[in-house]
Amino acid sequence: MEAWIGVPPWQWGLFVACVLFFLALDLGVFHRKAHVVGFREALAWTGLWVGLSLLFGFFVAPRMVDGWTHRETVEYLTGYLVELSLSMDNVFVIAMIFAYFRVPREYQHRVLFWGILGALVMRGIMIAAGAALVQRFLWTLYVFGAFLVVTGIRMLFSREEGVHPERNPVIRAARRWFPITPDYVGQRFFVRQGDRPAMTPLMLVLLMVETTDLIFALDSIPAIFGITTKPFIVFTSNVFAILGLRSLYFVLANLIALFRYLKAGLSVVLVFIGVKMLLDPHGPRQHWWQVEVPTTVALVVVAGILVTSILASVVHGLLERRTAETDRPGGPPAT
Repeated sequence: MEAWIGVPPWQWGLFVACVLFFLALDLGVFHRKAHVVGFREALAWTGLWVGLSLLFGFFVAPRMVDGWTHRETVEYLTGYLVELSLSMDNVFVIAMIFAYFRVPREYQHRVLFWGILGALVMRGIMIAAGAALVQRFLWTLYVFGAFLVVTGIRMLFSREEGVHPERNPVIRAARRWFPITPDYVGQRFFVRQGDRPAMTPLMLVLLMVETTDLIFALDSIPAIFGITTKPFIVFTSNVFAILGLRSLYFVLANLIALFRYLKAGLSVVLVFIGVKMLLDPHGPRQHWWQVEVPTTVALVVVAGILVTSILASVVHGLLERRTAETDRPGGPPAT
């Protein structure tokens, strides 16, 4: 098994402290008052988070971690790209949740903030457990690989489903334990009703977002272990992808129709990474079928799949619009 990068505890603590500082600055200063996040603001925040992610991978991490080489930089970038692309599918599900619960736009950022904070905690626990499992039992990478192949194939042929809170066990439990207010109460998640606390619909939305991210993490965490088994790279690339999810939502939420083939692209990405894990399980060659797949090749393949799916979506949308304009009465004559 490839050597893990040795990262002292204080460097883990420093990274986590910086993340918490940025989150506190975000909620306490820039988004202290509820407001509608516009497209330009969201695009600016997305650019900021992507810039910070690249800055960390190219300049901060190589100076922060002993033994960080060009290979680790490529692994980090590939992991970040995989996690960010899988987060885009999560964005579209969150958009359906917000539409189902009719969440006012000015409250959506607050839900995403606390949802992502919870997601960071959940993913940190899952990454620690997964890293410990892989370190002790290397063969679990084969299980992860097979799981990703099956998941990717199922995603490719599955039909799009709507939001079904009644099927969510967390939502059902919350409704049993707490009374629910009929309407939103500003940005509040809980209010007092008599002598007991009551949930607002905003809290139900938060629970839906959290459980949705947990489901998506079951795919994304094994996927990044297909790129690298170094815990610090797995964790930091996940964190930066999740931090950019809030602003990415406000950029993409109104452009869902332009990404009709993205789900198919993500399915192919999962299958590719799963096959890579089965052929190249990050260990010494022990079987005849093992083939080393360089991380640089994986990065190019993943980026190519995503770009192809997005371009195909855009071209399909343009052709669909042109056909609609041609068929419209008074439109240009068909050629």
